[in-house]
Order: sequence, then structure tokens, then C-alpha cells
Amino acid sequence: MKRKTEKIIVLTICTAVAFGGAAQSIQALAAEKGQAPTMLTEGAGKTEETISKEETVYILAGADGSPEKIIVSDWLKNAAGADTIKDRSELVNVENVKGDETFTSGGDQTQVWDAEGRDIYYQGNIEKELPVGISVTYTLDGKEISPEALAGKSGKVTIRFDYENRQSDYAQIDGVRTKIYVPFAVMTGMMLDTESFRNVEVTNGRLVNDGDRTAVVGIAFPGLQENLAVDREKLEIPDYVEITADVTNFELGMTVTVASSQVFGGIDMEDKDMTGELGEALEQLTEAMEQLEDGSSQLYEGLCTLLDKSDELIKGVDKLAAGAGDLRTGAGALEEGAAKLQDGAARLQSGLNTLTANNGELNGGAKQVFETLLSTARTQLTGAGLDVPAMTIDNYGDVLNAAIASLDGDAVYQQALAMVTAEVEKNRAQFEAAVTSAVKEMVTEKVTAAVLEGVTEKVTQGVRDKVAAEVIKTATGGAMTKEDYDRAVAAGSITAEMQEQVKTAIETQMGSDAVKGQISAMIEKQMLEGEGKAQVEANISAMMGSEEVKSQIADNVELEMQKKIAEEMAGSTVQDKLNAASAGAKSVIALKTSLDSYNVFYRGLQTYTAGVAEAAAGAGELAAGTGELRDGAGKLSSGTSQLCEGIQTMKNSTPALTDGITKLRDGAQQLRDGLQEFDEEGIQKLVKAVDGDLDGLVERLRATTDAAKAYQSFAGIGDDMEGKVKFIYRTEAVKAGAE
Repeated sequence: MKRKTEKIIVLTICTAVAFGGAAQSIQALAAEKGQAPTMLTEGAGKTEETISKEETVYILAGADGSPEKIIVSDWLKNAAGADTIKDRSELVNVENVKGDETFTSGGDQTQVWDAEGRDIYYQGNIEKELPVGISVTYTLDGKEISPEALAGKSGKVTIRFDYENRQSDYAQIDGVRTKIYVPFAVMTGMMLDTESFRNVEVTNGRLVNDGDRTAVVGIAFPGLQENLAVDREKLEIPDYVEITADVTNFELGMTVTVASSQVFGGIDMEDKDMTGELGEALEQLTEAMEQLEDGSSQLYEGLCTLLDKSDELIKGVDKLAAGAGDLRTGAGALEEGAAKLQDGAARLQSGLNTLTANNGELNGGAKQVFETLLSTARTQLTGAGLDVPAMTIDNYGDVLNAAIASLDGDAVYQQALAMVTAEVEKNRAQFEAAVTSAVKEMVTEKVTAAVLEGVTEKVTQGVRDKVAAEVIKTATGGAMTKEDYDRAVAAGSITAEMQEQVKTAIETQMGSDAVKGQISAMIEKQMLEGEGKAQVEANISAMMGSEEVKSQIADNVELEMQKKIAEEMAGSTVQDKLNAASAGAKSVIALKTSLDSYNVFYRGLQTYTAGVAEAAAGAGELAAGTGELRDGAGKLSSGTSQLCEGIQTMKNSTPALTDGITKLRDGAQQLRDGLQEFDEEGIQKLVKAVDGDLDGLVERLRATTDAAKAYQSFAGIGDDMEGKVKFIYRTEAVKAGAE
């Protein structure tokens, strides 16, 4: 009960504690990619045996915060394994981004997805007023200025982010109908180059400086002051973020803002007895804050001691390196002395037994160093914002490979592919027109050729029949028509000589220019005006309307669009984004390479100690195995060389270990200072602010958390679903010389 009450009381300011982690995450991402981070998120585990919806709303905004495009990404979590999912959404241009599942419209902005037991990931666009409006204003030397005009200027610059809460409802508080805003926690982050931005200050935020850049993180709770009805003179809950700096040649990369009501939605306010313990909880909160400050001081002092002791570790590694060099020299001498085996067999056996006795200590020391390196590496990775589990000698490779895989450019690629595909899809009508024209041209050519062949054959035969009739009439003195002649030939009444003369006369006239010209003219007339033209048009219309040609046109349209998408994806703009996405993995790859080098040494050491033990066991057989001993001595020399090289690598890595402990100590100091400020500026002010009407405060807190729980989606959600939604705003960069 007491824990629940304390959680409610510190809710309005506890998010500020996250500034340190958020700033470090933004700083690490920016260091890897050379720019402010693009926040692309995907939810964690599924709710057991339910269907829920997790929604991320991306807002691409101008430098002044005005929204230019809204992209909504939805994840339908099918924990129940349902075959179909009924969803509600106001999105347009809906696209499945992670699978082939399709949906059918159910009316009233509902879609029924054919899930087949799988989760559904889709995105789309929407034109709708955002629940949190952002306005970014800029002043130069006290005068307001547009971001475009500010680019390249120098002077005292102020950047102010104002957040407007537009999402509200009404609740009954002390019998009065009261307006309650959905409580959004809004966090804004940006990176500032220290060469251009000096003397940076932030109101309602924190700063982290790595020497080259300053990470700025601010937080606000628009509408929460009104919800809780807390006097601003006692406690002012921030609803804006303001950054001031002395600037040279002003340029600003993109800024990222995250807004979510989930920080309030997870609180249980159903307990009816909270007010009675509220005063006691405030006293306990003050005492707990004092203990937390004492603990942070002890942490800082302990890290100082650890840093002092690291010098002893370095000295020990130096001695180990020197000893490894001596061991390599001795192994060489052992190889040379193998020829004197008979005289030195007893001494060799004694020496090998001594080495074997130290195997456990040597292997144990190397293992301890390895585990220390792995622990330090994990500290560095978590400090950089990566969530990695504890690493062991056996699993560190898989853990780091997974971290590297999580930093690949797949998310960037998918986002770029979706944008390119959407742009190409806008020109589908042009693709269809071009492809249809090309296909019709081929169909026309093919149909015309076929009709021309038939017309030519028909006209030629007709002319031939007329020529034959004239020739037969002349040859028979008008006694026979062509039909009579053909019957006479069939009856055998016409001599072969007569038939040959008729045939020759027919072919002679058919080959004459006059007849050929007549044939050509008739064919041309048929094709341009007569039956041929009509047949061509009819055949073209029939073929263009056939399913085969329609399918061919559709296939070619898709092919041309895919070719265009491929060209755009292969272009420099997309490729530059993909190259930038992979930059984050380079530092983790370098860390893994260093650990792999030590692993080679560690495995070599184990091989070496095992070889020493085996050599000691077989020393009694040396007299009969001089050849085998000579070979074994060679292997021993090689193994000690690897040992020496591995220890030297470990020696070279000790400065990095000391540097990591130093950074950890400095971070602990920042934590101690931050907790002190948190106590003075947050806890103490909160105690004063709520000292009085505790009943009213609890009722307002309950109404606030109820409003947070009720707000589950921006673009719509199915009736039987539970949902979560967050908003990510990215403002446009301000650069000198930009149009």
C-alpha cells in the first residue's frame, strides 16, 4: 500500500530521473551515425492469450514543429493465435510491411485480416489533428526569427518548444464536472556541435557533453498542471522546453520528440484508502531520498577505490608479460636440449612437474581476467544504450553477434522501401498508359501483318481468276468459259500442250507490271478503306480485350514499377542511409575483435597447460621416445609464443580497462549530483505543493490515470482489443544555404 502511494506522489517528476539514460542513448546513437537519432521502435512481448494493438505514430515536421506528414505503424499482437483479426483503423494506403497477409474491408473503417495465427505489422497515412501539438520558436539576440533566416547567423540563440495538449475529457471531481487532459509525458532530444554551440543551457531538461557534442534532453507534461490543480508558485510542472546558447554559424540537425501517456496509464488508483497514508508517504519519500543520496556517495567512493586498485592489475599484467617472455625463451632452450635427453631426463621431469602444479593457478588467473574484460565490455555497451545480457566466455560471441545484428540497416531499408514504393505507386496510371500503348503497338503490327497476308492472298486469287478467264476465252476463241475449261481439263478433253500454253499465258500476265500494280492498288484500298481495315480494327480490339493481353499488360506494369523501385533503392540517397545504419555496428565489431584476440590467448593457454601436464606424465618414457620429445618440445615453443603474444595483447588492453573505470566513476559523480538536484528541485517542492488538500489531489490523480488508460489509439482500435500508442515527432534540420 505504501509503495503504491509513493509511486503516485512522485509520478509527476520521476520521469526526470530518466534524463541521464535517455541523454546517453541519444549521445551514443549520434556518435555512431553522425546525426541526431531516428527513433524506430517495436514492442516487446505478447500479452498472453489476447489480441492487442501497439501503435507508433511518426510525425515528419518542419523546423517550426508544424506537421507535414503522418505515418502510422501498427502491430497487431496475435498472442491468441487467431486465424482472423478484426481491427478498426482510419488509415489510408494501408500496407503490410512484414508479411503477405491480406485483409478485407468490413465497413465502418474495419478490416478483417487473414492472420493464420501470426502477428500483423502494417502502416498507412492519416490526416487528423494530433493530440499533442508542438510549436518551435527561435530568437536571435532577443528578437524572434524564422529558422530559415536564422541559418548561418551568429549570436545569442534561444530555441523554445511549446507543447499543446489537445486531448481531453470530463470527470466528476468533488461533484463538479471538470475538464481532464490525457496526461502525455513529452521528451525532446537533440545534438549540438560544441564548435558552434557554447554556454548551452536548458530549462526543464538535462545536458550531457562528450567534448565534441552536447546532448540536450528536455521533458514536459502539458496539461498536468491543470489536471492536478497545483499552484504554480508552489510547484510548476513543465509544459515547455527552452534551450539557450552562444552560437556561431547556426545550424541545427533534426530534433526528436517522443510523447506517450503510458507513464501514467500503468498506475493502479483503485485503492480507496490512499488519502489516509498520503502524508506519511511524503515523509517516507523525503527520508528515502536522503538514503538514496547517501548511497550514491558511497557508490562514487567505491568506484574511486576500484580505479586506484586498477593500477595493481596493470602491474600484475606487466609481470605476467615479462614472465611469458621468459617462458618462451625457456621453451626454445628445451627444444635445443632435446638432443641431450639422456643426461637431462630427470631434470626435465622435475621441471615439468613444477609447471603442472601451477597449471590451475595460471588457468584460473587467465579466466578471471577474461571474465573481468567481459564485465567491463558489458558495462560499456549498456552505457551506450544497448540492452545486452550478462556475457560469459562461452556465450559472449553470440551476445555480441546479436547486438551487431540489432544495429543492421533493415529498419532503415524497410522504411526507405515503403517510401519509394509509395512514390512509384502514385505514378501507376502513367506506367499503365505507357505499357498499354507499347502492347497495342505490337498487337497492331502483328494483326496488320496477318490481315495483310489474307487480303493479299484473296485479292491475288481474284485477279488470277479474271486473268485466267480472259486467257481461256482468247485461247478457245470464246468457245469456253473458265468453268467449262476446268471441266474439260478434268475430263481429259484438253491436250497437255494446250494446258501449258494457257498456264504460261496466265503467269505472263500475272507477272506483268499492270497486273501487279492492279493487285497492289486493290490490296492497299482493302487495307485502308475496305474489309481489311475493318478486320484489322476488329482483331486489334478483340486481342486488346483478351485476358491474355490484359494479363500481359498488368504483368508488364508491375515489372516496370518494380524496376523503378529497384533503381531508386540502388540510388545514392537510399544507399547513404543504409551505409549510415551500419556505422553503429562498427564499434561493437571492434569490441568483439578485441575479445576474440584474448580468447585466442585463453584457449592457447589451456592447450599449453594441458600439453605440460601430458609431458610430465610421459617424462618417464623419455629414454625410449627421444624423437617424440623433440616434436613435443617444438610444440611447446610454439605454444609459449602464442601465450606471450596473447599476454601482450592483454597488456595493451589494460589502458582501455582503466579508461572504462574512470568513465564509470565520473558517471557516478554525475548521478550523485543529479540526485541532490532532484531532491532539492523535485521532492522538496513536491512535498510543499501537496501539503494541504490531499483528498482533492488523489481524486485528480485518479481522473488523470483513468484518462491515460482510456487513450489507447490514435488511428482507431478494434472493440475487443487493448492498445498502446506513442508519438514520435522529427523536425526538419536547419542548415545554411538550404532552399
